[in-house]
Amino acid sequence: MTVRATPRALAAATAALLTVGGLAACSSGDGGGKDPDRVDVVAAFYPLQFLAERIGGDRVAVGNLTKPGAEPHDLELNPRQVGEVADAELIVYLTGFQPAVDEAVEQNGGDRAFDVAGVVPLLDGTAGGHEHEGGAGHEEEAGHEEEGGRDPHLWLDPTRLATVGDKLAERLGRADPDHAADYTARAGALRTELTKLDTAYAEGLRTCQRREIVTSHTAFGYLTEHYQLEQIGISGLTPESEPSPQRLAEVAKEAREHQAGTIFFETLVSPKVAETIAREVGAKTAVLDPIEGPPAEGDYLTAMRANLQTLRTALDCS
Repeated sequence: MTVRATPRALAAATAALLTVGGLAACSSGDGGGKDPDRVDVVAAFYPLQFLAERIGGDRVAVGNLTKPGAEPHDLELNPRQVGEVADAELIVYLTGFQPAVDEAVEQNGGDRAFDVAGVVPLLDGTAGGHEHEGGAGHEEEAGHEEEGGRDPHLWLDPTRLATVGDKLAERLGRADPDHAADYTARAGALRTELTKLDTAYAEGLRTCQRREIVTSHTAFGYLTEHYQLEQIGISGLTPESEPSPQRLAEVAKEAREHQAGTIFFETLVSPKVAETIAREVGAKTAVLDPIEGPPAEGDYLTAMRANLQTLRTALDCS
């Protein structure tokens, strides 16, 4: 998966890593953890934090490198956060999604790193996109920077997230063998909940008047592929990528052709581009949460259920 890092992000990550040597007084760098009674886990962003907390229970202390309200794609690590990576007993991240985290893990992670990108196959960045005559997906036509890259948003398919949870339970069990059975049991309970969520999506989206969703960026490929929908993304995998005037015209044309009544924007990103398309085609806007950060209320499951209801309304599902 290739997600382009901004020069500022790379510079900040480099500076943080150079500074980590000065943290020796507060960071042992040996992954020993701060709490002798719990496993110290560092999660790179919210869905991984959710998994670690649900599966780890009271046996883990979970920190999140991406703070609430921050866009995880743009994460820059400060020296303290690099020290957290160095001290953690387990680091849960997704390689290619956050370059600053990748570099910190490479320098300080050792065998304590758990890369969820290695658990389930990642989709191509254009997967789940709408195809029309000639068979080319919109993301290819738009010439997006992520061409040939991999989509990191695997957590929007509950079945994939359940598989990651099972593997995370195994890794926690190796870090804390005395409680391995507890981790396995909690992962199994979470899998049951995610299976129910998957069933609710499959049934809720089975019969709809439309199957195309227009989104502010192409974060929903796993969801659209798994539930036989089609994604028309205004921007590419990274939300800060600016769509060209040609791309905006293409999306507006497709939205009219498919009689899209809703243009979706997301939390953590400005809705201006989605609002522009909506005005152009006479549609309304609504939030479809990619759940890259913690929801305002509830947790991952709450946000996924809210997304389902939003999709059912927008697509006129019966």
